[in-house]
Amino acid sequence: MASLGVGMNLIPKRGAGRSVAVERKNLLTVCRFSVKTLLDRSCSEIIDDSSPDFLNFVSILEHILCHRLKGQTTWFVYESPRCFWDYVKAACSKVPHNCIRSIQSMENVRSSRAKGRAWIRVVLMEKRLSEYISSALRDVRTTRKFYDDGAIMLGEEAGLLADTLIGLNTIDLSFCLKGEGVDGSCPAVIDYTPYLKFTQSADSISSDEEEMRTMGSSGSEDNTPDKVATAASIFTEQSNLFSKCKRFEQKYRMAIEQKGYLEELVRLREAQLSEAVSHNKALQQSLANTHLTHTLEKEQLECIILELQDQLTVLKNNDSRSRQELTVHLTNQWPSPVSLDTNAVALDTLLYRKSMERQWEKKSFRSLEQLSTDISLSQMSLEQSHTLSLDARPAGTHWTHQGKVETPSLRGLCGSLTSVTSYKSLTSLKSSECLASPATEMSSPGITPS
Repeated sequence: MASLGVGMNLIPKRGAGRSVAVERKNLLTVCRFSVKTLLDRSCSEIIDDSSPDFLNFVSILEHILCHRLKGQTTWFVYESPRCFWDYVKAACSKVPHNCIRSIQSMENVRSSRAKGRAWIRVVLMEKRLSEYISSALRDVRTTRKFYDDGAIMLGEEAGLLADTLIGLNTIDLSFCLKGEGVDGSCPAVIDYTPYLKFTQSADSISSDEEEMRTMGSSGSEDNTPDKVATAASIFTEQSNLFSKCKRFEQKYRMAIEQKGYLEELVRLREAQLSEAVSHNKALQQSLANTHLTHTLEKEQLECIILELQDQLTVLKNNDSRSRQELTVHLTNQWPSPVSLDTNAVALDTLLYRKSMERQWEKKSFRSLEQLSTDISLSQMSLEQSHTLSLDARPAGTHWTHQGKVETPSLRGLCGSLTSVTSYKSLTSLKSSECLASPATEMSSPGITPS
């Protein structure tokens, strides 16, 4: 019983897997037929939104992009349906110069399905549908995030789908993004009738011939066997010619499609080659500019280094010269030992003379005082003697004027009575100030005794 239950469980799984595989195969086959039909139609007529072949192709592509697309999980673990536009936004954002932002900002296109349909029309007008699909398939992580196992976008056939869509780049398309085709409320319905094909086998053809013969024999009694055989041979020839014409037409269309595909592929490769060549030229130019800039900077740095070396040499020379000048200046400021000894002797002599002058001044002041007292005493004695002589002079005698009485000379007191200037001590003479010359001090008339 257990094995029977397991077998019953495997049957639905196999059925579901087969249905997914059949659906995937049908969608890819119909997409290939639709692309070929559009290529054929573009040679004879203009394709726009009103073309049934284009509407059928858009519906097929929408079904492929929505095949086994995961739903969006909400907070309450409820899975809401999701449109392929969410996958396109996430997976095609790295495409250079993409149109996702412009479609996102459209005012008349609001729902996700309408934005996805508008995106299909825009990339078809830009001839970049295959580029967008290839870029989305390269982002494997995002693709696995949005699709379940068994989806077309996760299979190997997706790469073939991108190669098939390259052929649409040869068609010049123009659409109106405000029409009914962009409306997201209408579901995408695929019309399979243009792609249904019935191939008649040889047995069925012979049976048809027999039917025609029987119908011809019963319809007219005067028909001979020769006429019947002639009619059968003519019908067989016509059917053979018709089948041959169909086969040749199919081969011709296939050759035209292959030619268009190869031409588009060659054009794409030429564009890539020209872009690579231009990019290589730009890189070479930038490399040459960088090398030139590097050479100029190197020369400038070498000049700066030489200039700095010259400045450093000049500064070193100036430093040594300033040091020599400072040494000479300091050496000239400090007197030699011989001059120091001479200055010391002159200083001792000067100090001795100063002390002697002070003593002499004191003695001279004392002698002046004694002299003044002597003079006053002599005057008093003279007056007394004069009075005595007058008294002793006889009457009628006259004195003759003998001139001014000579007073003692003050020549011994000659000399400078002014104060002598203070002289610097020995420690002050060793300073940076100028040292007074003893010879000039000694020759000064103010301190020279008479």
